[in-house]
Amino acid sequence: MAHPPSTGDLPRLPPRPAASHKGDFGRALIVGGSRGMSGAIALAGMASLRSGAGLVTLAVPDVCVETVAGFDPNYMTVALPCDANGRMVSSSRSPLQPHLAQATCIGLGPGIGRSNELNDFVRDLYTSLAQPLVVDADGLNALAAHADGLSGRDGPCIITPHPGEFRRLVERDKLTDRESVDCAEQIARQHDLVIVLKGHRTLVTDGTTSTRNSTGNPGMATGGSGDVLTGIITALLCQGLAPLAAARLGAHVHGLAGDLAAEELGQVSLVARDLIRYLPKAFLRLAPSPTDAP
Repeated sequence: MAHPPSTGDLPRLPPRPAASHKGDFGRALIVGGSRGMSGAIALAGMASLRSGAGLVTLAVPDVCVETVAGFDPNYMTVALPCDANGRMVSSSRSPLQPHLAQATCIGLGPGIGRSNELNDFVRDLYTSLAQPLVVDADGLNALAAHADGLSGRDGPCIITPHPGEFRRLVERDKLTDRESVDCAEQIARQHDLVIVLKGHRTLVTDGTTSTRNSTGNPGMATGGSGDVLTGIITALLCQGLAPLAAARLGAHVHGLAGDLAAEELGQVSLVARDLIRYLPKAFLRLAPSPTDAP
């Protein structure tokens, strides 16, 4: 069996007190989904559940709410107004507001789709929410549609672009690996963000501290893998980890789950849902000894 690399300085979740209840581990709200992309937000929601969030709610267009709800009975769903193509619209904000107010952390973007109206909807959430926010997928493309779209946010934020999404955000057609690192560090400092730049040896940076993730394998290069990462990081923020710590631990656990899955299934047959199946084993690898802490 392959062994994961040393995890010496890796952030850890604290042991759970014996008298814990679900409210102690946060309320995760993930906003996304659209007709034809229900699976993306469902994967994020299932990953958030398996990563320890106390309560998980998925806010999705009403046209796909039953499909999303059917993936897993352990999260809740909220149906929002949508357009003729099954995408959220500006009027989705009003019924979403009570759920935003209750959320400990918000994930934004998995499967949300693209439209001019969504560009404004995502930008409004990005600039107005005070809670920790994780933005991925078409949420990032919506921000990239605005000039200086990463500006104007006051609360903690983690963005998780792949290289193409990152280039769109920074308006660059090409970036070498070295230029990508320098640019990510600069953007993280400028906008007070944590950036998880996905790829081989994913970069995690807040502009001051930068690390490379050492777990993961090419079998994870499959649709939905990034949605799983969004769900993991959202759950870790819900449990009180600081943004940089949540991003580092989330990237490590995500890759470790992929490595454990590949050991049994092989890389060719790996799919994103396999990552969720192996998250429990990945967390067990990192767990401290059980304790009845007060």
